[in-house]
Amino acid sequence: MIWSMLIGILIGAIAGSITNRGESMGCFTKMFAGWVGSSVGQALFGYWGPSLAGMALLPSILGAVIVIAVVDFFFGGRR
Repeated sequence: MIWSMLIGILIGAIAGSITNRGESMGCFTKMFAGWVGSSVGQALFGYWGPSLAGMALLPSILGAVIVIAVVDFFFGGRR
């Protein structure tokens, strides 16, 4: 469980840096984005690439980018 949380934080941090939202996300938000993004990415793109803690990394990162973009679209402030 702890390993899964750490990998979720890593995936969320990578996706946050890709979308330029990483500095505004807390540790829990990164972990949540990593977990949800992993589920979304693996459902959309399958299980390919390297895997850690049961999460295929590349589809998980793509899914987390999608999750962060959608959440930012609906809940992000006007810029």
